[in-house]
Amino acid sequence: MSELNTSAVVITDTSCFIILEKIHALEFLNKIFDIVLTTPEIAFEYGHPLPSWVTIQRVGNTKLQQQFNHLLDPGEASAIALAHETPCQYLITDDRAARKFAESLGLQVKGSVGVLIYAKQKGIIKAIKPYIQQIEKTNFRISTVLISRILEAAGE
Repeated sequence: MSELNTSAVVITDTSCFIILEKIHALEFLNKIFDIVLTTPEIAFEYGHPLPSWVTIQRVGNTKLQQQFNHLLDPGEASAIALAHETPCQYLITDDRAARKFAESLGLQVKGSVGVLIYAKQKGIIKAIKPYIQQIEKTNFRISTVLISRILEAAGE
């Protein structure tokens, strides 16, 4: 497992908020990262009030965001555009197409499960497996091969 930069700024997509809320782990973002940013588009997609520790920030380069809108949904496009213009440690998204696109731009990308790994590294949780089991009960798709790799990397 890679070590976490504890002074991290992250930008999150809707999927991260949704899945972490479903497994009662949304607070992990606040405990792990110094600054959690998202966009108005993501806040709208999420559809619930965001915690006070989440900063909603508009994308400055709206032309870039509009270009990304042709490739991705508005939330993902806004998150990637914000990550492209804002120094951040990670973009957190679970959408495969968004991840590939962000990585093609040179962005560091993690998923919601990566947040769980960091939570274990920081001692916030003792084990990842119970959270993975909760994720499996949701509509979030994760392969058994990936689950095995994650648990092995986490020493479980």
